[in-house]
Parts: sequence; C-alpha cells; structure tokens
Amino acid sequence: METFEIYLLLLGLLLVAGALLSGLVHRSILSLAIFFLAAGMILGRQGFGVIDESATSAFVQRVTELTLLVILFVDGLEVERGVVRRGWHVPLRSLLIAMPLTAGVTAVAARYLLGLSWPQSLLLGALLSPTDPVLTSSVVTNRKIPAAVRNSLNLESGFNDGLALPAVLIFALALQANCCGRPWWHFLTYDLAFGAAVGIAGAFLAVKVLGLFRGRLALVPHYRSLYAFAVALSLYGISILLSGNGFITVYVAGLVMAGMAESDAAVMSRFSRDLGEILKLGTFVIFGSLITFSILLEDGAMGLLFAAFVLFLARALALLPALIGTRLDRAQRLFMAWFGPKGVACIAYSLLVLNLGVPEGEHIYNLTALVVVGSIIFHSASDTPLANWFGSREQSGSKDQSESKDQSESRDQSESREHSESK
Repeated sequence: METFEIYLLLLGLLLVAGALLSGLVHRSILSLAIFFLAAGMILGRQGFGVIDESATSAFVQRVTELTLLVILFVDGLEVERGVVRRGWHVPLRSLLIAMPLTAGVTAVAARYLLGLSWPQSLLLGALLSPTDPVLTSSVVTNRKIPAAVRNSLNLESGFNDGLALPAVLIFALALQANCCGRPWWHFLTYDLAFGAAVGIAGAFLAVKVLGLFRGRLALVPHYRSLYAFAVALSLYGISILLSGNGFITVYVAGLVMAGMAESDAAVMSRFSRDLGEILKLGTFVIFGSLITFSILLEDGAMGLLFAAFVLFLARALALLPALIGTRLDRAQRLFMAWFGPKGVACIAYSLLVLNLGVPEGEHIYNLTALVVVGSIIFHSASDTPLANWFGSREQSGSKDQSESKDQSESRDQSESREHSESK
C-alpha cells in the first residue's frame, strides 16, 4: 500500500476510536488532540515507522495546504457578528494589542535565549501568536465558564489565524534567499492585496448568485453549505493561478460571505466545519508522526526554558495589561491570560515555512513543535479543572447572594414587627 492509502486507513480507524471515546474525553483532563498526537508518534518515526514521511514531502505539504484552506475559510465564515456587536471590546484588545505584544515578547525570548537572528525571532513570534482553544478543549462551549470569557476566546481564536498569516509570510519571505526574485514588500503590495481583492470580489459575486435561487430554486441547507465550500475551493485556485495568495483569499472570502449572508452563515459553514475538524485531527496525526525526542530536545535546557516562557509568561505579559479597564474580574483575566493554547494553525504555518526553504526553517519548525506539544499537554489537562472551579465559584456566588437576600428579608420583617409593636 502507498503512504496515502495507509494514512487514510489509519486516520479512519483513529476517527472511529476518537468518536467512541469523545464522551469520556469530554469529561476528563484528556483531549482528542492528545489522543491523535500520541497515535501519530506511535505510528511515526518515534514509534513503529508505519507513517514515514518527511516534513517537506509532497504528501505533508498538500495535507497542510488543504487544512489551512479549510480552517481559514471557516474562521472567516463563523465569526459571530452578534457577539462582535455586543462584546467587541475585550476581543479587540486581545487581537490588536495583546496578539502583537505576544509575538514581540516571544521574539525577544527567541533572540536572547536561543540566539536566533532578529528576522528569525520575529518569524517564530508570529508563528506562535495564534491561539486555538476550540480544538484543544471544550472551554469555549463549557457553560461553567462565564459567557464573556468564552465569547472573547472564541472570537479571538476565530480572527487570529487569519491575522497572523500575513506576518508569518512576510517574515518568511524576507528570510528566504532570493525569494522568487522578489523582495518581501512585493508580497505585501501584490500577493496580499491581490489575494484579498479576489476574496472580496469572488465572495460578493457568489452571494449575489446564491440570492437568485429563491422559491422553488432555493438550495436545501446541505447544498448551501456545499456551495460555500465549493466557492472557497474555486477562489483559492483562481488566486493561485493569478499569482495571489490563496490563503488570504479564502479567509477574506469567509468574512465577506458571513457579512453579506449573516443569517445563513451557520448553515454555510456546516460542511466546511466538519471537514475542518477531520483535517485538524489528521494534521495532528501527521505532526505526531514527524516528531522525535531528538527534535523536541534539540536546544536542550534553553529550548525547554523558551517553551516554558511562551506557555506560561508570554501571553500573560501581553494580555493582562491589555485587559486593564475592562469589566472582567481578576480570575477571568488570569484565565484568559493562561488559556492561549497553540494548535493546528501554528503547526500548519511552521510546515509552510519549512517548505518555503527559509534559512533555519527546520530549527524554527522544531521549536514550534516543542511549544505545541507542551501546549496540548498543559492546556488540555487544565481546562476541565479550571472550568469546574469556575462552576463552583459561580455557585458559591449565587449562594452568597441568596443568603444575603434572605438575611435582608429577615431584617426587614424584624424591623416591621418592631415598628408594629411600638405603635
């Protein structure tokens, strides 16, 4: 059997097992990400070698491209407009203030702890700036966690993959030797702008065409979802053929389609979302198969120190100042500062950088792998206990309010009796 057939067989079996275990996983400190990552390591180079592909192989590259295409489109399409209008303040601070600061402090740590050049450090900072709480845990759907925190994390993770992409590509192309004979600013002024233009024009046209099919010609929900995904695939191909950036195109297309057809956005995203979940888990299998302990420990103690800084300090140093003046209490701010896990976007972007032939690209990929593995372990293990703590905290607060109310009513009754007796 060829690698692709073997991979499909193993992925199918793992998806069956993951689906059957999902209920148990949801109630434990584990996550499906850990399960699929561990399976990849067992089946890959560190284990039995059943999946033995290099990170630069065509197979890995194509799976990475398809995964990025789908998750960026879904991220754009599923931005909750109602939540944005009601609670934009906190996620906006996270995206426009905390996210660049996180990339910056990560770059400084890479420069002085690992000795990377400034361009390489800035690239690594951009790679590790997106968060992925939706994949690594059920935090954004857990009702025990305050709605303001859940919605902010959800919106942040929905936007930051797309926002990080231009920075990643600019720094990568700036480092790449003789990048296609073009300077990095040519990418910024042509690839980025042209890719966005294709996404805007294509999505606008697609929604207008869909609007013509009404009444008896109206599409059933399943095919509306399929139509949206087909548009994303088509626009990606058009952008690539015209030398634009297809990833920018599909992300912008998702944003435009969701904005123009807000009431249909959830229906449109259904097929792409389900496909995206499969591709994400499949990416974790591939990622795990590429990992060896020698890769993770390549930089020794300094690499571990860098990973610990990124996981435990970088986001806190950036987000806590950004949240000053918001209505979130101290516990909520600390939870948001902790819960910024690194997931599929970091993996896919690092593989993309590796395939561009960036100097020190393999080293940067290895460091990203170390941080992502640590993030999956620590963030997945902490989400359920923290959610339970929030739940008990809310119950305690409700109980205190109830007791306070009872005491107040008792005082009022007592004062009323005293007043009656005095009369």
